[in-house]
Formats: sequence, C-alpha cells, structure tokens
Amino acid sequence: MNMRDSIAAARIRGPDHLADGAAVFEFYFEADDPVFAGHFPTHPLLPGVFQIEMTRSAAEWAMGCAMVVGEVGKAKFQRPILPDERILLELKWAETEDTIRACADFSVGGQRAGQSILKLWRRK
Repeated sequence: MNMRDSIAAARIRGPDHLADGAAVFEFYFEADDPVFAGHFPTHPLLPGVFQIEMTRSAAEWAMGCAMVVGEVGKAKFQRPILPDERILLELKWAETEDTIRACADFSVGGQRAGQSILKLWRRK
C-alpha cells in the first residue's frame, strides 16, 4: 500500500462543507497501518509528510480535481499524531488564476496537532 492509498483508507468522513467555505475531514490510522512501520519502532507516530499529503488529498476531494504540490509554504507539527487517534482536518482554500492556496489545520481530541499550507496546481 502506498501513501495515497493509506490516506484514502484512513478517511472516515469528509468532505463536509461548512458555511464559511471550509471543508472538514476525519481520518483514523489503525496501529497496524504500514505507515507506522519503522517510524519510530518503539514510539510510532504519523510521519509529517503524511500531513502534507493529507492536505493535498483533502483539497482534491473538496474541489473535485487532481492537484500537484508546487510549494510547501508551512509545515508545523505541534504534537505527535499517534496510532488509533481520530484526526480532524479543517481545510480552507483560496484560488487565484493559476494556483490554489490550501491551508489545513489538524487536531486530535480538540488539541491542535499541526498545520500545513500548500500552493497547489490543478493536474492537467
């Protein structure tokens, strides 16, 4: 299973579109998910690159088109995301003529877990 497949399998809800234009997603990675193998052996946690890819994937699902990451403007990890935790991702985006700025806030149990801001292009 590759990273995109693992993220798609972990999605349990979303996109739920909010009145303010944002979209909310919920993810759950089981403890035996291959994502945790070797990261780290005695203290497994969700790799940061997964949060970045979750942002890209959420933008695709919310906007209904394929996206390519052009730039990672910010990747802030405020607490480890552990196996068997429910992850809430709130996605906000703004479109320009050529790009999409996607901002994802991650939380677990009401506690901020991180944020990523990406510049995306629609895949042709």
